[in-house]
Amino acid sequence: MRTHTIAALTLMTVTLAMTACSGADAAGLDKQAIAKAADAEVQTKGEVLRIGWMRDDVPVEVDGAPLPAAAGLGSWAAFKPVAEGDGAIVMGDTVVFQDEVDAAMDAAFANGLKVTALHNHFFYDRPKAYFMHIGGRGPAPKLAAGVKAVWDAIKQVRAENPEPAKTFPGGAPARGGDIDANLIADITGLEPSEKPGGVVKVSTGRKGRMGETAIGGSMGLGTWAAFAGNMKSASVDGDFIMTADEVQPVLKALRDADFHVVALHNHMIGEQPAFYFTHYWAKGPVEQLAKGFKAVLEAQANAH
Repeated sequence: MRTHTIAALTLMTVTLAMTACSGADAAGLDKQAIAKAADAEVQTKGEVLRIGWMRDDVPVEVDGAPLPAAAGLGSWAAFKPVAEGDGAIVMGDTVVFQDEVDAAMDAAFANGLKVTALHNHFFYDRPKAYFMHIGGRGPAPKLAAGVKAVWDAIKQVRAENPEPAKTFPGGAPARGGDIDANLIADITGLEPSEKPGGVVKVSTGRKGRMGETAIGGSMGLGTWAAFAGNMKSASVDGDFIMTADEVQPVLKALRDADFHVVALHNHMIGEQPAFYFTHYWAKGPVEQLAKGFKAVLEAQANAH
């Protein structure tokens, strides 16, 4: 009886050790390497390794009441081995305040990560909190280092200014001036239209389907830019419509043009092909803004 008991305990010990090893390595991922690259504690959930960062560094109110960070202000990244070949995928969500978005997005691109969404989770929050979703594929430690770079970029913004900014740098753009619509047309190659308030707008549409019904620009499948102000001091805001393979080239081109990406999301459900939309804001001389918009159009065209 004692022999059988010892054998059973030995088998149990070996099984538990193998399970612990499997959990620690998450089916092949090196937990210690990820922890070192991310400089963060790693949690194991089955085949997934996760790191997190609670945004308790900036007090946030929602609907007039303080929001505990644990109630929805958590940044995280999850790593899982790919089904084929070596390496891993990473998916995650990062809390960003408005003046942190540029730095976070630039760091993501510089470290080989994709930005897959940018949106809000709350109404009536002070300061405004947004959420930037990221993704990537490659060696897990490299992905973890990329996530760390994104979070470090955010921390650097807060180290320089503990309170989130309320405007973009550079002062307010002018209002009430005249804008040369012909110059915008020459640069962008798009037909301009003049709108109330001195706004000059250009747009271009795409085609898709909703079930058996054809849809196009008049149904919302459009890219556009609206210029307001005067020739030396203006703003441009607008929207780019993109297929999945165009999203990263468009976002990178917007940042290269010093345009601020303010949202990335979908507008429809069930359309074919699936479309995504990014909204942006920039300010400066009209010629500079029009050339920036054109550069993004060209980057999108070259994505195929």
